[in-house]
Amino acid sequence: MRRDFAAPRALLTGSPVRWIVTGVAGFIGSNLLECLLEGDQIVAGLDDFSTGSRANLDAVRQAVGEARWTRFRMVEGDLRDPAACRAVCRDGGLVLHQGALGSVPRSIAEPFLAHDVNVSGTLQLFLAARDAGCRRIVYASSSSVYGDDPGLPKRESVLGRQLSPYAVTKYTDELYAGVYAKHYGLTISGLRYFNVFGPRQSPDGPYAAVIPRFLEALDRGEAGVIHGDGETSRDFCYVANVVQANLRAAMASLPEGSHTAFNVACGRATTLRRLYELLRSAVASRRGTAPPDASYGDFRAGDIARSLADIGLAAALLGYAPTHQIEEGLVLTTDWFLRDEGAER
Repeated sequence: MRRDFAAPRALLTGSPVRWIVTGVAGFIGSNLLECLLEGDQIVAGLDDFSTGSRANLDAVRQAVGEARWTRFRMVEGDLRDPAACRAVCRDGGLVLHQGALGSVPRSIAEPFLAHDVNVSGTLQLFLAARDAGCRRIVYASSSSVYGDDPGLPKRESVLGRQLSPYAVTKYTDELYAGVYAKHYGLTISGLRYFNVFGPRQSPDGPYAAVIPRFLEALDRGEAGVIHGDGETSRDFCYVANVVQANLRAAMASLPEGSHTAFNVACGRATTLRRLYELLRSAVASRRGTAPPDASYGDFRAGDIARSLADIGLAAALLGYAPTHQIEEGLVLTTDWFLRDEGAER
């Protein structure tokens, strides 16, 4: 299945480099792994499969072929386990830290678990990377750190009060990253993801993201549920853009001992009502019949009303430029989701 990794893969020139990807069996992690192996890189991955999927790794293996797959070393373990972090970092490399317990609602239901995985796990990984001689770390932060700041577009220097335990964990990671960079001479970049979507994003469970939830309902001929009045808006970002941002941040000319947070998005806002209609049309064009209109439910606790990113800093310092806007990304995602009636999910 085409992922359109041409832009980030073009960054992987010259001799192979060692990479470390945590959360490697997850949605973003497995897409990073696929791109890196397609670019003939050497990758060590960490996952405990609590939210990641072995099927994602099987799909990557099939996509890249056996010869490239031999360049991948898998460590099954928990981020919170120092031994697992040391094992994945043992040979050094550029670190792409994607492992986390996502979802605002889940963090409200299980705040200590969110803190333990997202903060304690991140600290364990940072320490192991430092001790293994890894000088460059890129980690997944979140647009949720902007909290109740009303300003749009969101700029990295202006934060509000965080509105969920998940947001607090991601902001705490940013604070620790700044301290680690300063005291240990590491170069660390935090990527504030804005509503990433794409192939391998799971629709399963009560905390699934909105696009796979909508697609699963539409595939069944059922109405998707919009929380709120439909005017809630997000800056949706296709996963190939996120892969590009990770690679650029890992290889950019940034000062040693620095920490910088970057927005990773497209710089466009789309309402949930508009999103649903785009997906409804995409499914209808492939199924031949129009799925139902959306139904509406209550707003979810901890959600913000509107989100839109200023991506100027990532453009200036990393050379980041989105290659996929929401319309193209939704076509690719819908094609993946519906093919063979979801055989790979």
